[in-house]
Amino acid sequence: MENIGHGGKEIVERILPRDEAIKKVQELKAKGAKELEVRRQIATEIIDIAYGFFCPLEGFMTKADVESVCKNMRLTDGTVWSIPIVFDVSDEEAEGIKENDEILLTYTGNPLAVFEVSEIFTYDKQEMAQSVYGTTEDKHPGVKRTYAYKDKFLGGKITLLNPPKINPVFEPFFIPPLEMRKRFKEKGWKRIVAHQTRNVPHTGHEWLMKGAWFQTYAELPIDKPYVGVLVNAIIGEKRLGDYIDEAILLAHDMLRKAGYFGEHNHMTSITFWDMRYAGPREAIFHAALRTNLGLTHHMYGRDHAGVGTYYGPYDAHNLLMSVQDDLRITPTFSMNWLYCPHCGEVTYEGLCNHKDEWQKYSGTLIRSIIIDGVKPPRLIMRPEVFDVVMECAEKYGFGSPFVTEEYLQKRTPVFTIEPLE
Repeated sequence: MENIGHGGKEIVERILPRDEAIKKVQELKAKGAKELEVRRQIATEIIDIAYGFFCPLEGFMTKADVESVCKNMRLTDGTVWSIPIVFDVSDEEAEGIKENDEILLTYTGNPLAVFEVSEIFTYDKQEMAQSVYGTTEDKHPGVKRTYAYKDKFLGGKITLLNPPKINPVFEPFFIPPLEMRKRFKEKGWKRIVAHQTRNVPHTGHEWLMKGAWFQTYAELPIDKPYVGVLVNAIIGEKRLGDYIDEAILLAHDMLRKAGYFGEHNHMTSITFWDMRYAGPREAIFHAALRTNLGLTHHMYGRDHAGVGTYYGPYDAHNLLMSVQDDLRITPTFSMNWLYCPHCGEVTYEGLCNHKDEWQKYSGTLIRSIIIDGVKPPRLIMRPEVFDVVMECAEKYGFGSPFVTEEYLQKRTPVFTIEPLE
């Protein structure tokens, strides 16, 4: 499979071999280069850039690209891009940094990457929020994140010096773009459809995936496993009440292990990203991300990546349609899956005419069932999935499948950066 990613650019890993990385760190320290400790969000975005998840980006955006993305939803070279990827610094952190400097970025005290600074700039955060999220209300989590940025930004290329150590249970699921494409080729998949998720799966999610699988197969002959579903779980900032990461990942993988899918048509993986809840704009970002992973199709349900009532249920569909000619991935649109007792089956909203009897999936109801610890009917959640969620609660969630203060304080981090020596 060709290694061409979003925007028609070749995916290149920006990672120095270990011996060269050690020499580079020694060189930077010898000449007194500036060192900056980065927070987790920035560390994960450095990793994403370095492995090609964010192709064609080679680093953090300059002012021209930020402005172009905000105003035109494109990079300055014309590539569709919807969310600014920025490196923010305080005045104190920026002190002594000049354009064309190389600075050493560290995480948890260990070398992480070298940053070739090409520009130091400011940008109006309220303008950024309005452009990306369509609102300046800080009740919107993406707007709140934007307002929390420090006062200055650094633009320029990064090179990873110290690849992350992915910790259990996540290590088998971290599959960077170049490796992912090899896996698809080994499986013989000609088309792969992405399922974006940050939840444990109920049967509505399962049927969403199966419906997209059927749509994606289309005219291909059915005698070979030509089409696969990739569950790409977003792993990032956690809020109280979210499902814990371990439960999300292992519950989705259980759909394959328990036979509701199979090795021939299902995989689970992770991507590091702090959700922006940007609705339609985040849908565009997800299209770029999954193009880089080698996928050909991407499923989009109602209110994709939205929050509250900031976006209409099908705004993401409409925005995707407006730029579809500039994407290298095909959107697969769907409405809601629900249960119709009259038909006696899980079905698609609008497919039958028993609207008054439809029973829609309720996330709140499913959460309450899980909290009660009573195994739900198979039509709501597969028993094997429920068992995994409960096991994860005990093993990883300190008794709860949902994020608590204790989980945030004591959980094993998804990845660590170890000393470079």
